[in-house]
Amino acid sequence: MKNKNLEIACFNIESAIIAQQNGADRIELCANMLEGGTTPDFGTAQKVRAGLKIKMNVMIRPRGGNFVYTDAEFEQMKSEIEQFKKINVDGFVFGILNNDNSYDSVRNKELVTLAGSVPCTFHRAFDVVENVFESLESLIDCGFKTVLTSGQEENIMKGMEVLKTLEEKAKGRIVVMPGGGLRSSNIEILDQKVNAFYYHSSAITDSSEIANGDEVKKIKEHLL
Repeated sequence: MKNKNLEIACFNIESAIIAQQNGADRIELCANMLEGGTTPDFGTAQKVRAGLKIKMNVMIRPRGGNFVYTDAEFEQMKSEIEQFKKINVDGFVFGILNNDNSYDSVRNKELVTLAGSVPCTFHRAFDVVENVFESLESLIDCGFKTVLTSGQEENIMKGMEVLKTLEEKAKGRIVVMPGGGLRSSNIEILDQKVNAFYYHSSAITDSSEIANGDEVKKIKEHLL
């Protein structure tokens, strides 16, 4: 029985409204698409929150590049979580690694604790961790509710086998959310293989940063 959900990565207000109008269950609000997503402007987030009835997760990432952060960047992440909690976001999306690309249990735990009752998603920093299955257990132990991943490959089609294994190993203890090149053209084969509960796409089909409403609708239709 299908009862599956779709999250749309949005880089602007327009995409958030398009996502909502075309059946998305949640958006992930971020900035800087070319850098893979960073923390959005607080004013923009306030406007999006006011205009949305669906859920809104917010990316907490001070810059593009790797996922190893300085003390100053870590403090910035903490202050951003405190700030965004004030507008009743539905989730935070972040991920911190050590210098050797291993999972940083201390700092991630501090942020999850700071988020309190707001659920946290570990983002695609997961796709560069050294031991993927050990790291999955670390996320669960830390209290993350979701992990966004392409299966440690450049896109979900190449990472499909790993995604399937992650879903099996998770056993419902954490939501494994495939993302990275997910489109209406591949959602059916991916869902048949992985059978995840939540899927993630930007639904951008051109060179802009605006989600395509028809694409959102087509992806969602495959999940109904």
